[in-house]
Amino acid sequence: MIVLPETVDEVVVKLLRLANTRLSHDIGWALEAAAGWETNDIAYSQLGSIMDNVKKAEFLGRPMCQDTGIPVFYVSGSFDSSISEKITEGVRRATKEIPLRPNAVDPITRENSGDNLGEGMPIIHYRPTDDEFIEITVLPKGAGSENMTKLAMLNPSEGIEGVKRFVIDSVLDAGGRPCPPTIVGVGIGGLSDTCVEMAKEALTVPLDVRNPDPVLDKLEEELFIALNSSGLGPMGLGGSSTVLGVRIKKAFCHTASLPVAVNIGCWATRRATARIMPNGTVEYIQGGE
Repeated sequence: MIVLPETVDEVVVKLLRLANTRLSHDIGWALEAAAGWETNDIAYSQLGSIMDNVKKAEFLGRPMCQDTGIPVFYVSGSFDSSISEKITEGVRRATKEIPLRPNAVDPITRENSGDNLGEGMPIIHYRPTDDEFIEITVLPKGAGSENMTKLAMLNPSEGIEGVKRFVIDSVLDAGGRPCPPTIVGVGIGGLSDTCVEMAKEALTVPLDVRNPDPVLDKLEEELFIALNSSGLGPMGLGGSSTVLGVRIKKAFCHTASLPVAVNIGCWATRRATARIMPNGTVEYIQGGE
């Protein structure tokens, strides 16, 4: 096993602090690019306010948004079952130390746990691999964007045009509620649950990384152009900066099915990754670095 110079719970606290207080570089560059092509005065002003907020959050070490979300973790590499307890402790500590808003409640009684934990929390997706390192990615997901999640079980005859139509309609129906300009995660294929899971995981892919699948790469570009031509704009107030990017993941599906899911990330789409190496060093990564 890897001997760590800092405990996993300490790594999780640092990851949550980084994700909530410092915008990923790739998203920062995308916001600057959007401001460069935006011709709508109100939209340009909104983008300026967003970037000013980003600078203040990093300078003050405070979360970029009052809704610090529900932390979703993706763990890959070589690890054992004890990592779950360590991540849980990290979430408990981070809620108090950063601090993070306690968002986790019982769905029936609405009782708040006070520490972002509870039954089924934190959400951890495990991806065991033969790599010697451990990689932990956190994606804090706020309700404003998460509530816009949609799933469609399309008829296979609807094909790629049906997929595009569903994605565009989903984003435009969401309007300004997920705080555009957004990043749009799309899952295509699998079963209903895996399709929705892929759509969310797609948000962890940096905007400056091309999709290795040429068909999906082209589809991402087509959707990006179509959505930014919609006129929705920043915060839904009009303009040509509706989305910062579209990211798609796919899986084979049943011959009689064509599942499509959309999971939207707000302009921040907070995420951060730590790679724990065999020699015990920890590398913290955000997109574009």
